[in-house]
Amino acid sequence: MELSTYFRSIIEQDKCSVVICNLEHEIIYMNPAAIAKYQKNDSDQLIGTSLLNCHNDRSCELIKKVTAWFEESTEHNIIYTFHNAKENRDVYMVALRDENGTLIGYYEKHEYRDAETDTFYNFT
Repeated sequence: MELSTYFRSIIEQDKCSVVICNLEHEIIYMNPAAIAKYQKNDSDQLIGTSLLNCHNDRSCELIKKVTAWFEESTEHNIIYTFHNAKENRDVYMVALRDENGTLIGYYEKHEYRDAETDTFYNFT
């Protein structure tokens, strides 16, 4: 089985939103958590559209600045972009690179800071 099948499964099982964009800022993938989170925005219609259409001018400027920073060095791969106090989560932009280290896109990574409330090993 191809490793890409495993990677896709990891992303699709993640409870946090994952939105992947190419270098033209087009949304090329949204995991089920992202689709559910952005459902009010007809998220199933967002794939193939520009991520920049979903943000204000300041955010678009920062997204472009981050992608330029990613392109400067193969060591520039993750940057902290935002803290949402209401949801107690941190947001990062993460570079996506091919096997040669060439930047091919990016995604937004969310990390929630609240402790998990589910029961350990809850098989129900």
